[in-house]
Amino acid sequence: ILPVSSVPAPVPNLNSELRKLNCSPDSFRCTLTNIPQTQALLNKAKLPLGLLLHPFRDLTQLPVITSSTIVRCRSCRTYINPFVSFIDQRRWKCNLCYRVNDVPEEFMYNPLTRSYGEPHKRPEVQNSTVEFIASSDYMLRPPQPAVYLFVLDVSHNAVEAGYLTIVCQSLLENLDKLPGDSRTRIGFITFDSTVQFYNLQEGLSQPQMLIVSDIDGKLESLNYLLIKDLLNALPNMFTNTRETHSALGPALQAAFKLMSPTGGRISVFQTQLPSLGAGLLHSREDPNQRSSTKHLGPATDFYKKLALDCSGQQIAVDLFLLSSQYSDLASLACMSKYSAGCIYYYPSFHRTHNPAQAEKLQKDLKRYLTRKIGFEAVMRIRCTKGLSIHTFHGNFFVRSTDLLSLANVNPDAGFAVQMSIEESLTDTSLVCFQTALLYTSSKGERRIRVHTLCLPVVSSLSDVYAGADVQAVVCLLANMAVDRSISSSLADARDALVNAVVDSLAAYMSTASNLQQSMLIAPTSLKLFPLYILALLKQKAFRTGTSTRLDDRVYAMCQMKSQPLVHLMKMIHPNLYRIDKLTDETTIHVNDRVVPQPPLQKLSAEKLTREGAFLMDCGSVFYLWIGKNCDNNFIKDVLGYPNYASVPQKMTQLPEVDAPSSERTRSFISWLRDSRPLSPVLQVIKDENPAKTDFFQHLIEDRTEAAFSYYEFLLNIQQQICK
Repeated sequence: ILPVSSVPAPVPNLNSELRKLNCSPDSFRCTLTNIPQTQALLNKAKLPLGLLLHPFRDLTQLPVITSSTIVRCRSCRTYINPFVSFIDQRRWKCNLCYRVNDVPEEFMYNPLTRSYGEPHKRPEVQNSTVEFIASSDYMLRPPQPAVYLFVLDVSHNAVEAGYLTIVCQSLLENLDKLPGDSRTRIGFITFDSTVQFYNLQEGLSQPQMLIVSDIDGKLESLNYLLIKDLLNALPNMFTNTRETHSALGPALQAAFKLMSPTGGRISVFQTQLPSLGAGLLHSREDPNQRSSTKHLGPATDFYKKLALDCSGQQIAVDLFLLSSQYSDLASLACMSKYSAGCIYYYPSFHRTHNPAQAEKLQKDLKRYLTRKIGFEAVMRIRCTKGLSIHTFHGNFFVRSTDLLSLANVNPDAGFAVQMSIEESLTDTSLVCFQTALLYTSSKGERRIRVHTLCLPVVSSLSDVYAGADVQAVVCLLANMAVDRSISSSLADARDALVNAVVDSLAAYMSTASNLQQSMLIAPTSLKLFPLYILALLKQKAFRTGTSTRLDDRVYAMCQMKSQPLVHLMKMIHPNLYRIDKLTDETTIHVNDRVVPQPPLQKLSAEKLTREGAFLMDCGSVFYLWIGKNCDNNFIKDVLGYPNYASVPQKMTQLPEVDAPSSERTRSFISWLRDSRPLSPVLQVIKDENPAKTDFFQHLIEDRTEAAFSYYEFLLNIQQQICK
C-alpha cells in the first residue's frame, strides 16, 4: 500500500474556481477536507478535527498589499478574502459571520489593472495568502529594531566540546547577513560560574570584558570591528579554564534585563546541567524511570516563569543544547516553549570526535542566522460561525482564547489547533478558516500575513471519511499524544494512539454493509493510518523500553509540537530509496539539473540487500547504508574508496567524482536537501557502525523486542475491532 512517491494532500471537493483560489496545503490544512455538519456526525467518525499551520513559511510568490485601507468585517474583524461574496459593487458579505459590510471608496480602484469599479478583482480577493503593510493603527509602540543577544556557555565542559569555534566562525561569516537595518543591535554574554558581559561601545579600541553580578546597560548598535575582534578572540579566551560550574539561570536573568527595553532574540548555547544560582537543576536521569511522567515535565518553574516574563517584553529565547550527558531538556525547553523560541539539540556533541554533529551545527547556524524573522508578533485564527477552537499546539503564549503571542516568529515553525462544532452547520455548504499573523519585519515595518482556507460541509459519514487527510490527522494526534504523555502517562498516550485507529476503522466498518467482519477494511483516505500510527509508536517520543535517553525523548516531543507537517511526517515515517541502481529513465529536471526519482521502498529489512546501497531520509538526517557485498564500482565512484573494507566508520561527505553514478547520487541527495530549511547531515553506515542501530530502528514495519511488526499490528487492530 506504500505509494511510489510522497503522499499528496487531498484536494477539497470544491468547484474549480474556489479550488483554484484556495490556500496552499503547505501553509494551512485541515484534518478533514469535508467538514461534518454536526458535532454528532464528527463524534461518529471518531476522527479529530483540527488545523495544521505553517504561517510564516518562505514563499517565492507573496502578494504584498500597500493600500492605506485594510478592508475587514466590522463585526468579526475578518480580513476580506477570495471567499466573501459581493452583493453588489458597494456591499460585501463576510464568509465567517455573514454580516453585510460596505465597500470603502478606495477599494473600488484596482491598482493592478488601474481600473475602477471592480472590487472583486483586487489582489486581496484573488489570493488566499496575502501580506498587508499595516498602518500605525496596528502598532502599540514604534516598531522595534532587530536586536540579537548571544548567551554562550564557556565552562570547561563547553571548551572541551569545541562548539565556540563553530559559533564564532558562523557569526563572522554571516554577521552582515543578519536580518535588520541601520538600527540593528547585537550583544554577547558568556557564563561559567560567573556571568561576563562585553562592552562594544564606539570609541573603544578593543572589546572590554566586564564580570558582573548585575547588569545595567544597554545593547549598542552594530560596531562591526569590535564585534569581529571579539568573535576572533572568544574561542581562545577560555582555553585554560578550570570552571566546571554553569550559572545559566543568572546569565538568563541578566540577558532578560538587558533586552527588556527593546525586545528581540536571545540565543542560548548550553552544554551541561545548570549547577549554580537561580534555575539550578539536579540529574533526574534514572535508567529505569526514563519515561515516567514526572521526568517528562519540568523539575522547576523557573524557566517557564522567565519565558513568560520574556514574552511580555517581546523577547524570544532560542536554545542550542550541545550536551554529552543528561541536561534536563524537559526543564530547559520551557524557556523556548513559552517565549515562542525554538530548540536545537546536539547529543554527544564534540567538534572533533563527532564530525556529523559539528557539521550539523554549522549548517543549522547558517540557516538560523540568515533566515527571515518577525518580531513582536501575534497570531489569531478565525473560523466560520458554528465552529470553535479549543486547544493550541506549538511554541507560544496564549494571550486570549484565540490570540497567540509570538515574541519572534520564524519561517520553520509549525502550529496546530484542535476544533469542535458548537452549532450545526446545516445552513451553509462551505466553511472558512482564516489565520492572521501581525508582526514587525526586520526592517521595522508592521505587516500582516493572512491565509484563508475554504472547505465544503457534508452530511454523510462516508463523505467525512472520503475527505480525511491522513497526514494531518496523524500530525494532530502526535501533538495530542505529547500533551497526554506529560499530563497523564506515556502508556495512556500510546493507548490513545492505538484507539484512534481502532475506533475510526471500527466506525467505518460499521457503516459499510456487506463487509466480512473478519476483514480489516479502511477507507482509501485512511489506508496508511495504521502504518503511520505504528511509526509514531516506534518514534523516540513514544516508544517503550529504557534504552531511549530522557533528553532524546523530550527533544522528540518538542519537535512533534513545533515542526510543520512536511518535516514532521519525515520524522515519523522516513523515506527509503535504493540508490546503487539509479538510472536516467525516471528523472525530473530542476534548474538545469537532472534528478533521478527512485521509487520508495517499504521500511523493512526484507527490502535491504547486501548487494545494494540504500538511502534513508529521516528529515534531519540521511543514513546511507552500504551492503557488505555492494558493487565495488559503486563504492569507488560514489564513496571514493576502492572497496567496502576501506570505507571509514565516520564518513559524512560524498566526494565529487567524475562518474555518472556519483553525479546521479549527489544530484538526488542535494535535491532532497534543497526541499527543507535545515540541511540534513549524511551518515554513511556499514554493518559494524554503531549508528547502524539508529538506521534499523527506523525500519518500522519490522518487529523489535518491544514492538509489533506492521503485520502483527494490523492483526492486533483487527482483534480489537472484533472484540
